[in-house]
Amino acid sequence: MNTFGAIAAFLLAVVFILRNVPVGYGMMGGAFIGALLGGVSIDEAVRLMIDGAKEMTPSILRVLAAGVLAGVLMQSGAAVAIAEKLMQACGEKYALFSLCVAAMMLTACGVFVDVAIMTIAPVALAMAHRLDVSRFAILLALIGGGKAGNIISPNPNTIAAAEAFHVPLSSLMMAGIAPAVIGLFVTYQLAKRWRGDDKHMPKIETVEKETPPWQKAIVAPGVAIILLLSRPLFGVSIDPLIALPTGAVIGVIVMNKTRELNVFLRVGMEKMSGVVFMLLGTGTLAGVIANSALHQTFMHMLESLGFPPYVMASLAGALLSGITASTTAGTAVASHVFGKALVEAGVPSLAGAAMVHAGATVLDHLPHGSFFHITAASVHMSTKERLTLLPYETLIGIAIATTCTVIFYLFL
Repeated sequence: MNTFGAIAAFLLAVVFILRNVPVGYGMMGGAFIGALLGGVSIDEAVRLMIDGAKEMTPSILRVLAAGVLAGVLMQSGAAVAIAEKLMQACGEKYALFSLCVAAMMLTACGVFVDVAIMTIAPVALAMAHRLDVSRFAILLALIGGGKAGNIISPNPNTIAAAEAFHVPLSSLMMAGIAPAVIGLFVTYQLAKRWRGDDKHMPKIETVEKETPPWQKAIVAPGVAIILLLSRPLFGVSIDPLIALPTGAVIGVIVMNKTRELNVFLRVGMEKMSGVVFMLLGTGTLAGVIANSALHQTFMHMLESLGFPPYVMASLAGALLSGITASTTAGTAVASHVFGKALVEAGVPSLAGAAMVHAGATVLDHLPHGSFFHITAASVHMSTKERLTLLPYETLIGIAIATTCTVIFYLFL
């Protein structure tokens, strides 16, 4: 397929997404029309799309497994218990830092970043009232902490990158630790600048909900992460397809909530169903584009401008996250389209996966995605108010991506 068709597929997918077409359908529509414009027949276009979707099957199975853990954390009250304990440990003096850490840790445990923010937001708003902190400060702290946690988590975006580059999920999670720490530091420094009056701060009535003890709440994510790290720690490889549900089930038993397991499973499945459909859509788009010369053209263009292959990885992640306004979709498409070309250019697989993944945090918060609107609603912000945070969120993403690129380019 010619390069024009691949570019058309990209642009059409962007147009569809900006027109509020669901991301999965937008990518499928862009892929099909772009393939036809690229000179292939209808049958060949369908074959390319199906082949691309097939490549996503391992990721989809592991994402469904991650849904078990996510459902347990969200529905059992474990996520709230962990967040509250972290904020209590930091104290009021470091309230904003505690929000950053709580969002980071919840996301790192396997909770979706938007769900982590929505979980912590009510507690954060009550804290903001008591300490006279603005909603802008607390939301930026939650978003930045969520971005940092997202690159060290067993979430769908990490799974997609690990699958595309054929690296262990645990290795990719560990590769994101240093960039996540830098992202956390940058977030805290930026959030502190927003201290002060907030004229439109809503009055929040907090409702006490029963949550398990934090010692029991931490068991499910703790067991899952230990199992994922069993390869580097003990030399035994346990696939995320086994590790994530196992941790969840053990956590349910410890919390004495086995009777509610089916409810947790349904919640996890509902949360993951949208991601699964989106991954199928990204697979069709990636399948079409990967069968063109677009990625090679892009690589050659950047090389002619003097950019090393390491920089290209982060740029690819940032570009696709901006197009899709999604960390998961951006990571999945960039990894499958540019992964092979990056490895052929001399970038190690783990480095490529980590840098594409980190790059996808740069522009995943743009207004044509759901994350922008969900986070605005979590602290009762208008669209105009929410827009003021975009430059700061982008700076946090750039800090994470730059740190990752520098580490792999200079030291590894």
